[in-house]
Amino acid sequence: MNTCKNFLIKLIDEIPENQVQEVIDFILFLKNKKDNQIFKDLTLASESSTGFWDNDIDDAVWNDV
Repeated sequence: MNTCKNFLIKLIDEIPENQVQEVIDFILFLKNKKDNQIFKDLTLASESSTGFWDNDIDDAVWNDV
């Protein structure tokens, strides 16, 4: 395990039990923030890959389907 994680574990071991939930909440906040960014990146990637469909010829073809 790396030095930073060992230090974090040491700090967690030293805090009072009634503050552990705050640490958990913060870690979950950071994880969700990262997950949300990944979702945003995937959304942007999918939008850029479908841009070529946005044209008058394809619109006319799909309107007749």
